[in-house]
Amino acid sequence: MNKDQVKGVGEQVKGKVNETVGKVTGNKSQELKGDVQQGLGKAQKAAGDVREDIKKNDQP
Repeated sequence: MNKDQVKGVGEQVKGKVNETVGKVTGNKSQELKGDVQQGLGKAQKAAGDVREDIKKNDQP
């Protein structure tokens, strides 16, 4: 597991928390912020996944 995967999952978790808090409090701005964070986290994790796949395929 590389740093992009770890950071990506962390962003997804923070985003889910922000989204949930936004829904509970009725704060649409915070809910949207959480959605965006989750999307960015998924993208960062996907980039890390690709790096790991490349690394695995380059090994003899």
